[in-house]
Amino acid sequence: MFTSNAVTRIVFLDRATLSQETTIRKPAFPTDLVEHDRTRPDEVANRISEADIVITNKVPLSAEALATAPRLKLIAVAATGYDRIDLDACRERGITVSNIRAYAGNTVPEHTFALLFALQRSIVPYRRSVIEGRWEDADQFCYFDYPIADLSGKTIGVVGDGLLGKSVARIAEAFGMHVLFSSYKGVEGMGPLYTPFEEVMRLSDVITLHCPLLPSTKNLISDAEFGMMERRPLLLNTARGGLVDEDALERALDADRISGAGFDVVTTEPPGEDHSMRRIALRDNVIVTPHVAWASREAIQALADQLIDNIDAFIQGSPKNVVI
Repeated sequence: MFTSNAVTRIVFLDRATLSQETTIRKPAFPTDLVEHDRTRPDEVANRISEADIVITNKVPLSAEALATAPRLKLIAVAATGYDRIDLDACRERGITVSNIRAYAGNTVPEHTFALLFALQRSIVPYRRSVIEGRWEDADQFCYFDYPIADLSGKTIGVVGDGLLGKSVARIAEAFGMHVLFSSYKGVEGMGPLYTPFEEVMRLSDVITLHCPLLPSTKNLISDAEFGMMERRPLLLNTARGGLVDEDALERALDADRISGAGFDVVTTEPPGEDHSMRRIALRDNVIVTPHVAWASREAIQALADQLIDNIDAFIQGSPKNVVI
């Protein structure tokens, strides 16, 4: 642990992942804080070599990079997900890893419903059509070029029963929707509050994902699952890229197996010009947003505050939100 009068070197590898209007308060101890807007993988080792604490949001920390940082004692993740950190290497080197928790309980569910409302009522194509002059061409007070449907009475399948999934369920119930919490894929006997995964795929008018990306959830929804979807549901993913097989998503849209998709996450971010999601995003029944479901002003500030709370707690000898 650090002595109380030592100056602790903190290196923030990707400060630009938090908005500039976000205030990051100073820790409650002497620090030498170095901020980098972005850090390429080949820059990590050099930048963390003299760090006592590293802050990272999305910059990977490999075993090779960690081996160059003999002073490093804490990795403070400025996010909930920590899959880009080599946890085994951290254990071997006695490095604590902390993350951010329960900060997005409003912003992610609200973004989920923003996508759902926009898709259910064809807001984006109607807006575009008005700009292009279709209303004048219609020669009457309205036109019906794109489908519109109510949420009330529809069934929403929620995959993920944490804070975000439960919040989405509460909002859905307020709109008169019937909620099914999905059991884990391939797992039975989770109790009466859960519906078998395959049945959720079959019965849902809307399917929304709020689970982590793990080996067991990678490509959680692919061709077989799309084939189960009898009600042509809307598919929403504000969780993690990789939960849905994106090539299979394109095939499902081509085959009219689902009525649309709203995604805030992609397997590769940013996706690049040749990525399948760039083609998918051009469809009238698809909305892709750039991983901003978490990014309300209030949520980012809460994240930044908790980030420094985690660092202060570690220095005080009572680490919190510890991953390992």
